[in-house]
Amino acid sequence: MTRISLVAAAIAMLLAPRAFAADLAVPHIYTKAPPVAVDPGYNWSGFYAGINVGYGWGRSATTADFIDSGGGALLSSSAATFDLNGVTGGGQIGYNWQREMFVAGFEADFQGSSQKGRFDALCAGAPAGLQDGVCTPGHRGDNTFDPALPVTFNLTQKLDWFGTVRGRLGVAVTPRVLVYGTGGLAYGRVSTAGSVSAINVGGFPGADGGTFTPVAASFSSSTTKVGWTAGAGIEGAFADNWSARLEYLYVDLGTVSGTLATPVIALSGAPLVVGYRAHVTDNILRFGVNYRFSGT
Repeated sequence: MTRISLVAAAIAMLLAPRAFAADLAVPHIYTKAPPVAVDPGYNWSGFYAGINVGYGWGRSATTADFIDSGGGALLSSSAATFDLNGVTGGGQIGYNWQREMFVAGFEADFQGSSQKGRFDALCAGAPAGLQDGVCTPGHRGDNTFDPALPVTFNLTQKLDWFGTVRGRLGVAVTPRVLVYGTGGLAYGRVSTAGSVSAINVGGFPGADGGTFTPVAASFSSSTTKVGWTAGAGIEGAFADNWSARLEYLYVDLGTVSGTLATPVIALSGAPLVVGYRAHVTDNILRFGVNYRFSGT
């Protein structure tokens, strides 16, 4: 009996620490969660500069007038709108201020242009059975007459270069995507060249056998015009200091005009004068890349 009691007591002593340990709460080890990555956003403020390339769909709404210098009478007028299309390219520089999601700024750019087009006008000769044309006289002989021939006017125009100085106002629809409107001053040089050709029909009144004398005149001029521009664009930042954009601009450079005194004989016997008026506008779509001189 004594032995049995001793064995039972020994077993109880061995099991007691384990039971006590089982009753103790297992401590919970707390670990700090890794920080959540937060996008610091993008700040559009600061100076920037860049380059661009695009295409211009220009228009020249032109009117050509044929005038008798002897009395100033308008003999004929032709009007048409022709294209001034071509590649454009250049550079821009500007500054932005950002407040919350709104971005305001200003920008100046200067562009080279290959935009050009052509316009042809005609002052009709004498219709069938008549001697005089619209702009020039024919020759009447004793038995026959020589009818007046047409006068042609050819005009070419080119937008050599242009620039703008504009304000910009936009909204950062996401930290790195800016949608904006823009508008301001536009200026550019328009070059115009033209030529007039005709055949003066003459001879002694009443005598048969008229004379046919080809005559021609030409001119060229360049003028710098000031107008206005407006447009819109979208710009996206693809690196801390770099962004790319797609922009549309409408440009109105106003009207260019000129006159040319010709050796063509008008109805009064005085020289024929040809004048032109051209209203030059442009629609430009261009892609650009900018570098901003400060970080995000």
